[in-house]
Amino acid sequence: MLSLSFPPPKVEAIPFYSNTGRQVFVLRADAIDPVISGNKWFKLRYYLAEAIQQHKTRIVTYGGAFSNHIIATAAACKAAGLACTGIIRGEQPLVLSHTLLQAQAMGMQLYFISRQDYAAKPVPGWVNPTTDYCIAEGGYGKTGAAGAATMVAGIEGFTHILCAVGTGTTMAGLITASPGTKVTGISSLKNNTALATEVAALTGTPAANVDILHEFHFGGYAKHKPELLFFMNKLFEQTGIPTDFVYTGKLFYGFHELLRQNYFVPGSKILLIHSGGLQGNLSLPKGTLMY
Repeated sequence: MLSLSFPPPKVEAIPFYSNTGRQVFVLRADAIDPVISGNKWFKLRYYLAEAIQQHKTRIVTYGGAFSNHIIATAAACKAAGLACTGIIRGEQPLVLSHTLLQAQAMGMQLYFISRQDYAAKPVPGWVNPTTDYCIAEGGYGKTGAAGAATMVAGIEGFTHILCAVGTGTTMAGLITASPGTKVTGISSLKNNTALATEVAALTGTPAANVDILHEFHFGGYAKHKPELLFFMNKLFEQTGIPTDFVYTGKLFYGFHELLRQNYFVPGSKILLIHSGGLQGNLSLPKGTLMY
């Protein structure tokens, strides 16, 4: 039995947007834990429970040098008493990222493979099916989506839900958990049009009905521009909500632009999913952000 658990994330109104004719709220999944943050815990929870139920002793998973999933997995495995290994995209650098250093400090073993080899997500020969439990990059899969769905358990009455999209697992869970609500994803990846198909594969929803917007990526995954960083500081100044430049900063920026473009009809009740990942900001020069 998995004893690791967190309280349900709180839903908070954002008064800054109260004069727009729309009600705007944020699900503060970022606040449940400083490391096992946001949607990462919810995507992991059923995988870890299944691993323990099957008497596995090590989690093996995939991610990049700045992956929120990698650091969350390392922290969750430490808390759950499981060993873990991260298969990391790219050759081992001379200096590890903040993310990988922290994951390593929590007990995660790091196994680096070339980007070309990583693309195939190989299962290395040293993986032992008897003792090891493999989780896909970002927790992608129906088990991850089922966990993500619990993030909004009991939350109803919204006309729109917006979330950042990486693998699409969280979005799939939100779609499953919120029938009748329009779920919109803001992609953090540049021109990854396959995302709609990947979300559809987890939900049974036709890909044509999966609403993912691709114009707010600011150059691609983990890329940013001064305009985004300025917006993130301004958002924090006006609302007290911290965001990261990989996912949630782009989510809130995209929402702000959609609101300005009257994408949401007056009277809409909108929920933004703050999926955590603030550790990604550690790669920015000190003083870039005011929080």
